[in-house]
Amino acid sequence: MKTTLKVQRLNIPSHAILIVWSLIVIFPLWVMVINSFKDRLAIYQNPFGLPAKWNVSNYGAILSDGDFLLYFRNSLMAVILSLVFLLIVGALASYALASWRGKFSRALYFFFIAGMMLPIKIASIRLLELVRFFNLLNTIWSLLPIYIAMGVPVAIFILTEFIRAIPYELTEAAVIDGASRFRVFSMIIVPLLRPALATVAIYNLVPFWNDLWFPLIFINDDRAKTVLLGVTRLFGQYQTDWSKVLAVLTLSAVPVIALYLTMSQQFIKGLTAGAVKG
Repeated sequence: MKTTLKVQRLNIPSHAILIVWSLIVIFPLWVMVINSFKDRLAIYQNPFGLPAKWNVSNYGAILSDGDFLLYFRNSLMAVILSLVFLLIVGALASYALASWRGKFSRALYFFFIAGMMLPIKIASIRLLELVRFFNLLNTIWSLLPIYIAMGVPVAIFILTEFIRAIPYELTEAAVIDGASRFRVFSMIIVPLLRPALATVAIYNLVPFWNDLWFPLIFINDDRAKTVLLGVTRLFGQYQTDWSKVLAVLTLSAVPVIALYLTMSQQFIKGLTAGAVKG
């Protein structure tokens, strides 16, 4: 009984820190959501309180504007396709690096994860030249290779160590039974990688979805703009319609939150497995 009380007392500081951190994270979301239901003047009068009158016309104006629905579709396509290709490339590369034992393999692994320390934005001019060379300007397809390159270092860092922690006897038994390398990868490795794949997907989802830098450089055509790039339309030289801006940002947060809630269990398993096995 004393041991249980002691453990509970020791958990109080950690719970207090988590509660404070949760409030810090939730507070800006709360301000964004409640102000999206106010008119422009009400935001300045009482930015932190509940609206006196809930105004849904902001969302109606956004949804009735076909451009913003197009922006949402463009963002979803760019992010989902980037994540799918990133997971495929990252899983295959990590499986190769984990299976290939040698000095060159280790050097290649460190070469990949070195990209975590170098921001890709420093190569914006060269990337713009490449995008122009491949005739991808003003299309969402220009964002896919950039996002994949952004996510590959983290994907290889997480997935390679996860695959190395898988018992070698599992793959060895499959090879002895006549399974090819690709069959071993698809039938044994991939099912075990689900928590790690969810971790990689969620880790890269937020920077992909919130990226404004590369769409701003590569895309000028309204038909190919993403959500955050489309929000800049609402910023005027002398005044800004903050109620509509916050309504768009609230809607843009829904896919991220939905994906996290869907994959949160796998995400937590991936983090826990990485912490124990790493």
